[in-house]
Amino acid sequence: MIEEKISARAKNIKPSSTLAVNKKAAELIAAGERVINLSVGEPDFDTPEFIKQSAINALNQGFTKYTDSSGIKPLRQAICEKFKRDNNLVYQPDQIVVSCGAKHSLFNIMLAICDEGDEVIIPAPYWVSYPEMVKLAGGKCVVCRYNEDFKIDIEHLKSIITKKTKALILNSPSNPTGIVYTRQELQQIAEIVCQHKIIVISDEVYEKLIYDGQKHVSIASLGDDIKKLTVVVNGLSKTYSMTGWRIGYLAAELSLAKSIANIQSQTTSNPTSFVQKAALEAILADQSFVEKMVEEFERRRNYILENISPLITYCRPAGAFYLLLKIGDMPSTQLAQRLLEEEKLATVPGDDFGADGFVRISFATDMENIKETIKRLNRFAERMKK
Repeated sequence: MIEEKISARAKNIKPSSTLAVNKKAAELIAAGERVINLSVGEPDFDTPEFIKQSAINALNQGFTKYTDSSGIKPLRQAICEKFKRDNNLVYQPDQIVVSCGAKHSLFNIMLAICDEGDEVIIPAPYWVSYPEMVKLAGGKCVVCRYNEDFKIDIEHLKSIITKKTKALILNSPSNPTGIVYTRQELQQIAEIVCQHKIIVISDEVYEKLIYDGQKHVSIASLGDDIKKLTVVVNGLSKTYSMTGWRIGYLAAELSLAKSIANIQSQTTSNPTSFVQKAALEAILADQSFVEKMVEEFERRRNYILENISPLITYCRPAGAFYLLLKIGDMPSTQLAQRLLEEEKLATVPGDDFGADGFVRISFATDMENIKETIKRLNRFAERMKK
């Protein structure tokens, strides 16, 4: 009986394939299988001790009550200082909304900008949650093709913009590919969206995880016109290994920031009080500990690139901690299933990323697992050749 009462919107939403694979891998490991879980996008480092201690201190001091719906002002001020220092972006605290994770920030944005039928352009390959967020908000997903570098096909982008286009989602460094857009590429995209007055939702949660001496550039920093159209989203999950803490933030033009804050006031009320204190400590701290984590991720990535079989097709990651790869010529779900059954490797099928035929692996795991993973992938690729 109750099934008949569930909304069509809820019925049409897919569960997160990443979390589903992670759950399946955990079940197999619990059953004694020697599965290497490469599915989850989560740093394998512990949250730094001083950040944990800050939350403990906040709890002991009784900082456990409601806060401003957008987050405590000292944290929003620190975020403004971070934007100025790292991204050459000037915001005021009232333009910042702190939420329960960058994912929550993204969903709040969709609710704030999408009317029924509004179109949101999502460049493939994309993070699995983007399309579902748009659909939940009543919008329509329009997928933009990728070029040979796994980046936005500019001509295709131009061709799919309509009067109903409300926003473009941009993710650099990217999940699932690890691609990083250059300043010149961002300038080209900025010119197009400014011409059509399209909102850019710039997901920059992996901005610190970048390799080869490259520098992250926020599209919002390219000029006043693009800044006014951009909502910058970031968080602490990846940079500070705080995935379970659920704390993220966004910066936007004041009118949009206020609308998002109003939505949040009617949903979570505010981000978790004592976690905000930990976030403040993390953002204000010396960032050298982040650099050490990035160095380790780059070491792992380099090992993969130096040892992976030439029989395997992949996108070379310049950031984040993922490798999107293809072995043979089979659908993503089949490839992921065979890798799990035959090599005990838990990967995420690429079809949910808009990249069928590929699977995504995460190298946010230790070197022992990475070496064994490459051994198993190469062995599988050799079998597929025969």
